[in-house]
Parts: sequence; structure tokens; C-alpha cells
Amino acid sequence: MSDIVAGAAPRVTTVHGTVRGAVERGVAVFRGIPYAAAPVGVRRFRAPGPPEPWTGVREAVAYGPTAPKRPYAPPLDRLLPDPAVAGDDWLNLNVWTPAPGAAGLPVLVWIHGGSLVHGSSAVPVYDGAAFARDGVVLVSVNYRLGVEGFGVLPDAPANRGLLDQLAALEWVRDNIAAFGGDPDRVTVAGESAGAVSVAALLAAPRSAGLLRRAVLQSGVPAALPPDAARGTTELIAKRLGVPATTAALAAVDPEALLTAQTGVTSGGNPLTGRNSFQVVVDGELLPQDPVAALHAGAAAGVDLLMGTNSEEYRLWFVPGGLTERIGRLRLRLALLKFGVPNATARVYRANRPDATPGELLGALATDLLLRVPLNRLADARTDAPGSTYVYEFGWPTPVQRLGACHALELGFVFDTLDHPDTQALTGTDAPQELADAMHRAWVDFATDGDPGWPSWDARRPVTVFGPGAPELVLAPRDDELRGWKPYRHPDTP
Repeated sequence: MSDIVAGAAPRVTTVHGTVRGAVERGVAVFRGIPYAAAPVGVRRFRAPGPPEPWTGVREAVAYGPTAPKRPYAPPLDRLLPDPAVAGDDWLNLNVWTPAPGAAGLPVLVWIHGGSLVHGSSAVPVYDGAAFARDGVVLVSVNYRLGVEGFGVLPDAPANRGLLDQLAALEWVRDNIAAFGGDPDRVTVAGESAGAVSVAALLAAPRSAGLLRRAVLQSGVPAALPPDAARGTTELIAKRLGVPATTAALAAVDPEALLTAQTGVTSGGNPLTGRNSFQVVVDGELLPQDPVAALHAGAAAGVDLLMGTNSEEYRLWFVPGGLTERIGRLRLRLALLKFGVPNATARVYRANRPDATPGELLGALATDLLLRVPLNRLADARTDAPGSTYVYEFGWPTPVQRLGACHALELGFVFDTLDHPDTQALTGTDAPQELADAMHRAWVDFATDGDPGWPSWDARRPVTVFGPGAPELVLAPRDDELRGWKPYRHPDTP
């Protein structure tokens, strides 16, 4: 299969021009390829347009510019390194391939997380070399973040970041064969906000034919009506002293816009709530709420792999000491806010007799916001033509008592445990054999749609990637899951 020559720089001709990459660790890598025009100037709040073609050979060795963003706030900045690359052409992507001259290889497109305000494809944890080593073409994508990508404005298309992702998938359709990939064997995967994006893409009619399989890691189908989601944008505009319109915000210096955005969205976390950016049901790209659409059969023929980490909440609760600050009264108020039935809370408490109020709230929030919706989506797809597979990641990191927290599985999926940025969360002694197993499951799913365990049915099979070998468990913690009512986002009118 390989046509890679040691010491030779691989070249590939795309529909917009020729790119020259590099050979690293036995695979070819091309970084910073533009898939759309730079979203600056008059394009700043518009739908993405095609990139300008180029003549000659474009160097594609270094990561391209990243979307405007700020680092994670302390103490998360030490756990989640988030590199920034200056420049305007941040609608770019990277490709790792076993052999540009091959044909018919499976493709996995990675959409990063970060609450729609952080992250990029340049995060070292997402290095795609291991996927290419194992026969999968890995594509990682940048897209617009924050108010530029997801702000709700009366005179701009909604969901601009999602439109960017669709443009990237269209680029894959048109170009990936030149890198050895099969445009009919595309898996789209994402984690956290990336998984929310993937779920929205599955629900978007425009994605038909662009993907065959999907992976949702620690993220669920979710969207709000525009009126419920525009508050964050309006608060940013108010802080800047301008109207919440495209014309007004486009005239604001990007750094000033970032400062205002950070001020409005800082504080809180995805579990306890804050001003945030959300995917919206805009009536065009998303004519229907993704939850309703997917439960009603949208993307029913797409194979789906999805799951959560056992202790997602610990990434947000533990580093800043929130776990210890939550007492019985705060727990009781949170249960009332989210409508947690008393009987359900009693089951969780009985199953965790030594848990503090903060730990109990974290377990309930993890399941309410992540695990329960994914289980219900799996149930809705039981008779769908596409197969559904569910996993749980349960290996506890020794770093800062974070346990099996949010984002911990990423280094295992990408088999990048040896990178210092991965080790910021995993520590230096994470089990390579667990990474071998989890990475292999993702490779196999992208290759033929089977990660190596039974698809979802009435038995509710879940593969748990925890200490020791992966274990197949039927209906894990079913007594807890049965106690939940259908979830309704507290911000939904």
C-alpha cells in the first residue's frame, strides 16, 4: 500500500492547487490546507466560501492558523493545553495518510471540542499518525468559534461554525481520494462540543451523503431556539457598547471582541451552567431540534459509536475545589433546578454511600446531561438500519484526583499517551494496553463499522474501557438510568 519514500516530501494535487507535506513516523502528513476562504473582512460573519486557488506548490508542513480564542482559564489551562497559531486562514484542515497513492482507505474526520470557544486541530493530543499507521486517513478540522462561529445575529446566517464543518466535509468528498481515502467511507467523530457538532451534522439534511459513520464522545444532540440562544451575543454587544448586529460587531477589533466574549462566558462550567454558545435550530441548516430529528429517524442508516467517561464532572468540579464547596443545601437546590426526582437521587445516594454532596451532584449531572441522552438515542435507534455501539471509559487518572474525567479518553483514542500535552491529564504511567484496545476499536469502526462488541439491542451492551482489559457489561447501572424523566434543557422556553 505504501508509496512513501524516505526523505521525499509527498505532493498531492487538490481541486484548489498542489500541496507538499512531510513524512513523519512512516506516514505522510499535510497540515494547514485551506478548505474555505479566510473568514475576515466582509466574510467575517458570512457562510464559508471556497478558498482562492493557488499556482505552484503550497507548503503544508506546519499547522495553519487557529480560530481566535483565549486559553482555558486556570487551573484548566495546565490540564488542557490549547496552542494558538496566528493568521487569518483558520478555516484549514490537516491530513495524515498511510500512502497518498493508495485507494479506498477509510477516512476519519475529527471535530475538536472546547465548548465552542476553545480548541483547534493543532492540539498535539489529536495527532493523527497512529490512525494513518493503522490504515485510516485522519483529517482534523478548524472551524469558527465563539461569537464569530455561533453568535446569534439578526443579519447573519446562524450556526456558522457548523457551516464551516460542512464545508470541510465537502472538501473531503472532493479531495480525499487524492490522499488515498474513500469518500464513501467517511466517519465523522468529535468530543464534547465536537460531538454536539457531529450530532447536529447528522440531523442536518445537507450532510446526506457526506458521511457513513459517526462517533459521539462525551457530547449529545443539543440545540436551542434562536431566541433562547441569542442572550450571550447580546451580552457581548452590550459589554462592547454596540448593537448586536453583524455590521456593529464586524467593526469591533477582534481582540476587543475576544475580551468581551471571555468576560461574558467565564465562570461556571458545562455542568453547572454559564453564558455559553449553542447550536441553534435555525429553520435552514437545522430545520428541527437534533434530538427530535435523530429520535425520529434522521441519519438512521449511519452507523454510530458513542459513549461517556464514568466521572465526566471531575474535570470541572475537582481542580477548582468545587466538589468540596458543594454542601447539602446547594445539592438540594441543584436537584430542584434540574428536576431530579427524589427517588432517583435516593438510588444514586444508595449506590455511593461514601460520596460527598459534591460528588453525588457530579454523578447526577454527568448522567443527566450526557449518559442518559445517549442511552435514549441508542434506544431510539434499536431498529434502525445503521448499527449503534455504546462504550464507557472508566480508567481513573492519578492526576489531581481527577478520576475518569471529561476528555481523559482522547489520548487513548489517538494513541498519543507519550506526548507531554496528553500526559498533563493522564500522567506518565497511563496503560498503553488500554490505548491499544481503545484506538483499535476506533480504527475498526472507521474501517468496517464494527468496533468489536455487540451492537445495541434490548440487552443494552456497553464495553467499559477501564482498569484491566475492556469488559462487556449488559445494562450497566440500569437502576439509575430508569429513574430519569425525559430531559428538558433549563434554558428552553
